[in-house]
Amino acid sequence: MQTIDKFNFAGKKAFVRVDFNVPLNENSEITDDNRIRAALPTLKKILADGGSVIIASHMGRPKTNPDMKYSLKSILAHVSELLEVDVKFAPDCVGEEATKMASELKAGEAMMLENLRFYAEEEGKPRGEFANDEEKDAAKKVLKESQKAFTAKLASFADCYVNDAFGTAHRAHASTALIAKYFDENNKMFGYLMEKEVTAVQKIMTDTARPFTAIMGGSKVSSKFEIIENLLTKVDNLIIAGGMTYTFAKALGGNVGESICEIDKLDMALELLEKAKANNVKMVLAVDAKIADAFSNDANTKFVKVGAIPDGWEGLDIGPETEKIFAEVIKASKTILWNGPTGVFEFENFTHGSRSVGEAIVEATKNGAFSLVGGGDSVACVNKFGLADGVSYVSTGGGALLEAIEGRVLPGIEAIRGF
Repeated sequence: MQTIDKFNFAGKKAFVRVDFNVPLNENSEITDDNRIRAALPTLKKILADGGSVIIASHMGRPKTNPDMKYSLKSILAHVSELLEVDVKFAPDCVGEEATKMASELKAGEAMMLENLRFYAEEEGKPRGEFANDEEKDAAKKVLKESQKAFTAKLASFADCYVNDAFGTAHRAHASTALIAKYFDENNKMFGYLMEKEVTAVQKIMTDTARPFTAIMGGSKVSSKFEIIENLLTKVDNLIIAGGMTYTFAKALGGNVGESICEIDKLDMALELLEKAKANNVKMVLAVDAKIADAFSNDANTKFVKVGAIPDGWEGLDIGPETEKIFAEVIKASKTILWNGPTGVFEFENFTHGSRSVGEAIVEATKNGAFSLVGGGDSVACVNKFGLADGVSYVSTGGGALLEAIEGRVLPGIEAIRGF
């Protein structure tokens, strides 16, 4: 497999798939440019070598072509500013003008294609309403053929392909996986960001220093079941946090008041506890909670045992005893994965638990542990608390990271590695 460091881009056009799906406000202004900044080293390396860059990304989930509120033109000026190059803009991604611009692109120049998802061919999913399954199947067949032409067109713009979009690596889309087939193994590679992400996941899942602790948050046990099940074959300690806390507490016979709880998934929680026991994994559950009489930052609050929450109250964060227990486990670890906060950290009065977990991870990292933070809310936590620089790696991938943890093959990675 070719690596970006050893590849000389001089005189070559590189098709670079990035993840510039950044959040915008109502005025189409970027509110967080981290994903753009993360791709800069790759883009700058290509330009510095004397190559040219064709930047391709999606934004949002447009249902029509085009839906201009998802136009990448809104981020063009900022990308140009950060890249320190006047990035040209193609008003389409496979049309005549895009083709002409790509063919005329000179060394040291960059262009950005319009939103790839303006075409259903990018995702390979038919759009619109269908009268029946037969009609939908016919549409899928037609789309599959047009997707080949769409992918071939994108590939024709460049001499080499660079995938630097880990956030979409779990999707077998035209620009993230299918396009790689049009380039031989010497002309397709990961960008710097993808290399970092793949290395970080490998360090967590295969090159593991022990003890290995995973902190899993989230509101639903059902949505994290496969991830937790896979982790139970790999970790030494599994800390359960967030809304899942109360499903486990209820399953163990506790009273959780109005706390979020999957009543129909109590057996699932008990099954995970049994699997942890069978695998000699220490499942670490909260023992106390900070509860509120309303889902509000200004609600009345108090601390109670996690299985003794009165009716009319709900758990919105862990309590001080749980903070100590979690911190003790984390600080004794050599590999740490954090996915999901301990509570409703968006409310200032319920940030303490998540902050304490983050601070414990930072301390463990200082003492030599490898720590990976991933998943939108965990990343938002470490950024909000100013802790990002104190952990080993902050992943840009949400769904991609979770699927990698589940042990699934990611199409965007497989397409480059070839296995």
